[in-house]
Amino acid sequence: MATVSPVAAAADVTAGERGATRIADRVVAKIAARAAREALRGESPQARTAAQATVTVHRRDDRRHFGEARVRIAVELGYPSDIGAQCRAVRRHVTERVKALVNMEVPEVAVEVERLHSPLLERTGRGRVR
Repeated sequence: MATVSPVAAAADVTAGERGATRIADRVVAKIAARAAREALRGESPQARTAAQATVTVHRRDDRRHFGEARVRIAVELGYPSDIGAQCRAVRRHVTERVKALVNMEVPEVAVEVERLHSPLLERTGRGRVR
């Protein structure tokens, strides 16, 4: 009886029968949230940053890509700051990191500013801010 090498046996199995790798939506959400925090730290190293992400993933039949992810990020930013620049940095960095790490296209990154932190309010705690 002839023995068949594992490499030759794997070559005989079609791609559809071998199975596929599936990346969970929560994994993509964690990657996106981490990327948002990285982007915000790059914009303002002293700022307190927080980010949470929700992701909707649309699967494709194409085996080279894992699909596309639509990302919604909620962030907390320091104030006063350039809010628009920080949101652009988050969009750009999340798109790059998700593409690089999980090979998903990211056609949409919605950034929601959930809270602004002002050092003036944190320092005094009460009273008027001018």
